Formats: sequence, C-alpha cells, structure tokens
Amino acid sequence: MRTLTGNARLWLVLAGLNGAVAVGLGAYGAHGFDDAPEYLARSFNTGVQYHMWHALALVAVAWLANHTDGWLVRLAGMGFMVGIVLFCGTLYIFGATGNLPLRGPAPVGGISLMAAWVLVALAAWRGR
Repeated sequence: MRTLTGNARLWLVLAGLNGAVAVGLGAYGAHGFDDAPEYLARSFNTGVQYHMWHALALVAVAWLANHTDGWLVRLAGMGFMVGIVLFCGTLYIFGATGNLPLRGPAPVGGISLMAAWVLVALAAWRGR
C-alpha cells in the first residue's frame, strides 16, 4: 500500500469530517422538521445531499493529491470546502431558521463547487 502524502492525508481528514457532519445533519433533518413547512425541510435536506456528495469528492481530491503533485488538486479541494460552507451552509441556515441573512453565499458556493469539479478534471488530465 502506498503511503499517504501530507496533502492526501489532509483531504482525507476533511472528507471524513465532512461526511460525519453530513450524516449528523441528515439525521437532524430527518427527525427535526416535523413541524416545519415542507420547503424548509426540503432546503435543509438538499444541503445535506450536496454536503455528502462533496465530502466524497474530497476523497477523490485526496486520491489525486496522492498520485499527482500539483496546485490544481489543492485548488479543487479548497473549492469544494468553500462550496460546502457557502452553498450547503446557506441551505442549512435557511432550512433551520426560515431566514436567509445574505443572498450571495449560495450562488458563490455553487459556482465554487462547479469550478472545483472542473479543477479535478484538469488535475486528472494533467497528472502523469
């Protein structure tokens, strides 16, 4: 088995922590919205779904970081983290409170997630 590089280890730790948080918030979303309007529960659970998928994307970043050496991989990982915080975080806040304190973070987070996926593709393409 190949030893993990420092970058790969970091991304795997972040993937594991994000996966655990997504599971915990998913459990809260499944049981904590009995009296909430459906659209709030749906928003919250959309955040959970995107959070988990992108926690798994961080595993791919860890794999790439262990097999390639490049700034694209690190930038992709950062893009996923920013997207999780801004996009999913906005959905969590809206779902839990019904308020949207700021309107900009969700679209910026979504763009960050999309850009991170493109960076993963570029890193894989360039990796040798």
